[in-house]
Amino acid sequence: MAALQTPDWVQDAVFYQIFPDRFARSRRAARLCNLEHWDSPPTTYGFKGGDLLGAAEKLDYLQDLGVTAVYFTPIFTSAANHRYHTIDYFSVDPILGGNAALAEFLKQAHGRGIRVVLDGVFNHTGRGFYQFNHTLENGSASPYLDWFVFDRKRLRPASGLNAYPRRPGEDLGYHSWRCYPALPKLDTRTPAVREFIFSVAEHWVRFGIDGWRLDVPADIDDDAFWQEFRRRVKAVNPEAYIVGEIWGEAGRWLQGDQFDAVMNYLFTKAALAGLCDRLDLDLVHRTGSDYRKVRPLSLPAFSKEMDRMLRLYDPAVTRSQLNLLDSHDTPRFQTLAGGDETALRLAAALMFAFPGAPCIYYGDEIGMEGSCDPDCRRAFPWDRWRWNHGLRDFFKRLIRLRRSSPALRRGEFERLHCSDGVYALRRKLGREEVVVVLNLSRQSRSVSLDLPATECGRAATWREAWSRRIRRSQQGRLAGLSLRPRDSLILQREP
Repeated sequence: MAALQTPDWVQDAVFYQIFPDRFARSRRAARLCNLEHWDSPPTTYGFKGGDLLGAAEKLDYLQDLGVTAVYFTPIFTSAANHRYHTIDYFSVDPILGGNAALAEFLKQAHGRGIRVVLDGVFNHTGRGFYQFNHTLENGSASPYLDWFVFDRKRLRPASGLNAYPRRPGEDLGYHSWRCYPALPKLDTRTPAVREFIFSVAEHWVRFGIDGWRLDVPADIDDDAFWQEFRRRVKAVNPEAYIVGEIWGEAGRWLQGDQFDAVMNYLFTKAALAGLCDRLDLDLVHRTGSDYRKVRPLSLPAFSKEMDRMLRLYDPAVTRSQLNLLDSHDTPRFQTLAGGDETALRLAAALMFAFPGAPCIYYGDEIGMEGSCDPDCRRAFPWDRWRWNHGLRDFFKRLIRLRRSSPALRRGEFERLHCSDGVYALRRKLGREEVVVVLNLSRQSRSVSLDLPATECGRAATWREAWSRRIRRSQQGRLAGLSLRPRDSLILQREP
C-alpha cells in the first residue's frame, strides 16, 4: 500500500486565523457608511469594515510574530459580516476590496513565505445566490430547480420576500442548513452543482491560494464527492492543503482520498478539560452541542486522551492536523478558562509541542477575550498599549522555538511523565531532542524525568529554552527540575 500523502509544508507551518471584517481596515479601501465603531462590541449583523488591503498592511506584524500561513474565514461576496451566506463564489466581497485585494494579499504574503488558505462553504449558499434567486423568481420554470430541494407545491414565480421566513424552524419550503432560512442547502446530488463546486475550488487554487478549509463538510455525506474534490484540487496543485471542519473523530475522511487533515477540535477540548482549573462550564455548555460534552479531566485521563489522539490516524495525517485552542465558532480559550492566562500559556506550550500545525486565532497572542458568537469576533485592537505584551512575547518565543526545531515539527512523540500535577513529553528526531514539562498544579513542583533507553549509560547536556540554563542528565535521568505553579519548562538537548 502506498504511503499516505499530505502537503509537506504543513508540518512546518504556523497558522494564524483571520476573521476579515474584524482584523484590520485600510484607508485605501472604499469608504463605507453605517459601519460600527471599530472598538464597539460586535453585533450579529453589524460590519466593522475590515478588508484584505488592511490585512496586507499588517503582514509585517504577522511576519514579526513568526506566522507562516494564514487561514481566512470566508471572503467571497456575501450579505453577512461572517460571509458564510455566499452570493458569488467567483468574486471576493467588494467590502473586502474585491479580487484585486486578494491578489495583492497573495503577492505580498507569498513574497514573505506565508501561505494562504481560504474557507470553502460548499454545503449551503446565501439567499442572494444567483441560482437560488432565479428559482424564487421563476418557480418551477427555472432551469436551476434541481440545484436546491424545494417544496414544489409552494414554489410560485416571483414569490419574492414572501418565500423568506425569518426564524429557524419555520416551514421554509426548501432545505436549509440546520433550518436557518438564510442558508439554503445545495443539492450536491445534481451533476451541475458538483461541477460548479469543483470549478470554484480549481479556480481559486489557480488564482494562487494554497488550500481550502472546508466548512461543515460532513453535511455533504458523500465520499465520492470529496474524493473527486480532492482529485480536482490536487491536479491543479499537489501541495494544496485540504482541511475539514470535523469536530469529532474523522477517520472516514482521512484515509488519503479525501482530506489531508481536520481542524483538531479533539485537541482543543482535551486542552480545555485538562489544563483549565477554572473552566467556565456554564459558558462551555452554551457554546454548542459538541462542547457540552467537555468536562474537567484528571491528569491521568488527560494524558490518556493525548495518547489516544496520537493513535487515531496515520502519522502523516497527525503531523498535518490543524491544532487550535479556539476559533470564530467558540469562545476564546482564556475566556473559557475563567480569564486565567496561565491556562492559555500552558495550552499554547502544549499546542506548539504537539504533532500537527499550530493555529492561533487572531488576537489570542495579545490576550483578547470573548464569549459566544458574536463576542468571540471582536475587532483587533491595534493600539499597542492595549496588548498583553508579555503574552505576545511568550507566543513569539514558542513560534521561534518550533520553527528552529525539526524535532518539534516532525519528531517522534513520547510521554515521559504524568504524576503529581506534572505532565512531560519528549519530541525526538535523530539526535535532536526537546523535552516539554507542564506543571498543571497551583503549587511549585520538583520533578525528575527518566529518559528513554537511548540515554542510559551516558551523560547529555540540556539547555533551558528561555533562561538558557545548562542541565545535565546522568544514566538517562534528568533530575531536580523545578517548576513554578502553573508554568512550563522547555529543554533542548545540546548536540
